[in-house]
Amino acid sequence: MSNHAGFILAAYGVSFIALAILIGWIFVDQRTQRQALQELELRGVRRRSEAKTDGAS
Repeated sequence: MSNHAGFILAAYGVSFIALAILIGWIFVDQRTQRQALQELELRGVRRRSEAKTDGAS
């Protein structure tokens, strides 16, 4: 390996950790958004897109 192997491995490691954190954040946010949507639906708030059932704009 070359003299820069430590730097290259560290860069890959930091990139891997950053990507893992971002992917984890996406899954946590998805769960939070689904729970918020479920709470709204339980309170009777519906999506506007569901109100148009006849296909008219």
